[in-house]
Amino acid sequence: MEKHQLEDVVYEKDGGIARIILDNSDQSNMQTEAMVWSVDECLDDAQYDYDIKVVIIKANGDGFCSGHDPSGKYPSFIEERESGGGTWRGPARLFLWPVLKLWEFPKPTIAQVHGYCIGGGTTWGLLPDITICADDAWFQMPMVQSFGLPGLETSFEPWVYMNYKRAAEYLFTAKRVEAAEALDHGLVNRVVPRDELEVTVEEMAATIARAPTITLQAAKMNLTRAWETMGFRTHQQSSNDLQAVVSHNPEFRAFIAELIKKVPLERMGEKRRDATTEDKPSRQ
Repeated sequence: MEKHQLEDVVYEKDGGIARIILDNSDQSNMQTEAMVWSVDECLDDAQYDYDIKVVIIKANGDGFCSGHDPSGKYPSFIEERESGGGTWRGPARLFLWPVLKLWEFPKPTIAQVHGYCIGGGTTWGLLPDITICADDAWFQMPMVQSFGLPGLETSFEPWVYMNYKRAAEYLFTAKRVEAAEALDHGLVNRVVPRDELEVTVEEMAATIARAPTITLQAAKMNLTRAWETMGFRTHQQSSNDLQAVVSHNPEFRAFIAELIKKVPLERMGEKRRDATTEDKPSRQ
């Protein structure tokens, strides 16, 4: 096995299978800028390593990913804000183009999800071709209720739900979707006991890897092009544009100002980490 330690990510290659492992568990695998670039780098390597047939995205720690840094202290955001007074292309650089890279990745991908999968973490947990989760997994998109934003820089929920009513409720109310409900809604492929998660995912990856690489890439292209025909890529770019419009609106700024009075931004990360562990005991 070949193993590399990147910033906030461990990258493994073992035969035809690559594993991208989120590794920032002290901060609940918060989606740092470094983590985004590390995942991006791993995808680049796996794409052009012609021995790799399948990529697994998983995580160390008590949960999968707690989402964006709530303080918004991303260098890509700060650089643009200091230059022009607002943000638009910076968020696209960090949270639109890398997400589209995952979407357009030419080989099969599997998400292995346990515990919490929140906000930006859902792009890695729900966007891959196949999602297998433990029975303790749960998903949430809290942006509308918690941050007054229409979603993340991308909004793929209409596609993963393929159901207008369920997608609307999930986004508007920030409801927490437990593993069993996620399976019922078609968000995930399988739900298994936590202690069976690893072996189930590895068996799925090994089964997929039996096929020729060229065949897998052609099948993946067929799937991706079908969704492209339904406007997926254009919609993701539009989502980033709408996010920029909202973030400059006076009503939104007033909402955030009141939010900061109640909960300083530096404490939001602590509250999120508390929320990810308060309902369920830690399981290793």
